[in-house]
Amino acid sequence: MTENEDEHLNRPAAEESHDDIYDDEGSIRHDFLTMVGAAIADRDVLFLRQNVAGLHESELGDLIEAIQPEQRLSMIRLLGADFDMTALTEVDETIRMQIVDQMPNEQIAAAIGDLDSDDAVYILEDLDDEDREEILAQLPFTERVRLRRALDYPESSAGRRMQTEFVAVPPFWTVGQTIDYMREEEDLPESFTQIFVIDPTFKLLGAVNLDAILRTKRAVKIETIMHATNHPIPAEMDQEEAAQLFEQYDLLSAAVVDENDRLVGVLTIDDVVDVIQEEAEEDLLRLGGVGDEELSDSIAETSRSRVPWLAVNLVTAFMAASVISLFEATIQEIVALAVLMPIVAGMGGNAGSQTMTVTVRALATRNLDIHNAFRVVRREAGVGLLNGLIFGLSIGAVAGFWFQDPNIGGIIATAMLINMMAAAIAGILIPLSLDRFGADPAVASAVFVTTVTDITGFFAFLGLATWWFM
Repeated sequence: MTENEDEHLNRPAAEESHDDIYDDEGSIRHDFLTMVGAAIADRDVLFLRQNVAGLHESELGDLIEAIQPEQRLSMIRLLGADFDMTALTEVDETIRMQIVDQMPNEQIAAAIGDLDSDDAVYILEDLDDEDREEILAQLPFTERVRLRRALDYPESSAGRRMQTEFVAVPPFWTVGQTIDYMREEEDLPESFTQIFVIDPTFKLLGAVNLDAILRTKRAVKIETIMHATNHPIPAEMDQEEAAQLFEQYDLLSAAVVDENDRLVGVLTIDDVVDVIQEEAEEDLLRLGGVGDEELSDSIAETSRSRVPWLAVNLVTAFMAASVISLFEATIQEIVALAVLMPIVAGMGGNAGSQTMTVTVRALATRNLDIHNAFRVVRREAGVGLLNGLIFGLSIGAVAGFWFQDPNIGGIIATAMLINMMAAAIAGILIPLSLDRFGADPAVASAVFVTTVTDITGFFAFLGLATWWFM
């Protein structure tokens, strides 16, 4: 018995289930990570095959992200052909590229040959052109053509997300022929819910659900039971728009067609769920001005992604400071103004961020457009007026009591009302305007909304104080 085998017998086995590798908080268990790390260090292939190779692709992806960076490639090399390459679609882009860049193209080509086409495209699209072509050249002709066709579609399009494996039959086939074909054909998708009907040029004619096949006698022709395809998706359509169709019409799968209405692939609900999650994360990150930043990015990469909008914020901060400088004499005479200024600007900024977040999300989900914009603007203005009255009166009473001057209380109450109104209107009009001119409101709105609330808040508060006292 070898030393590694002896150590493996003394190392507790981990069951291949979600409940066992995750703790109560949904993170990979520390003791499991310790065992995997020890197995990698000891080159214990037997333990890795028994306890890691059989994990679900999402669990394996979580494990890859949880272990140390230097352990990732070692574990993949030790697993060899037992490593499920699909797991790389479950990790963030930086980790995936770090792993793939260190793997030989021959190994990638061999692994990609066993993947569904959508997963293969997901890995190939981030590679350099030279490496991608070298990998594609090692694949069978039919598979190579399918993947190249998918890679030719724009990034973030339905064509990039689609699976090119599908079941399609001519309309004159009988149900019996179709069933026999599915039983005998080896090159079919692992799972599917629809059979598509096409003409000799691959033009999409319709579809048949599997339950209809099971309920129909063998002699009946497919054209008799087929139905119009539920919302075929153009391959060039943005993946977010395609996801909205799935949500709107409760689709499980949808045909993807080219510009000539020829069937080129199928989009399935599992891919759409990934799209919805990615788009939601992307919008959230962009609202914070951090783009497509990942937790695994280096310090330099993270800093580089944040610098541009921080620089814009710096410029807008100087704009707000220039407004304050206009009232320097007033501030010197009434020190209380310097104490209270941040309250007006801060409350306005928070109110504007609330409206902006709701507006950006409504634009992303197509719930806000030109037809209902005026009604929503009117509602937000009403919310700004009501909140301005509530907090203006509250802060005015506190400030008047604090500084023993009802004039100070009245000024800050009025300024708060003005700024809350401005924040509400800016929070909706700025994203709408950016969207109207083709800019991404999720990226640019925060800076402009904050600028408006800062400048309006300072100018209203200090301007009213100057007018009243000076």
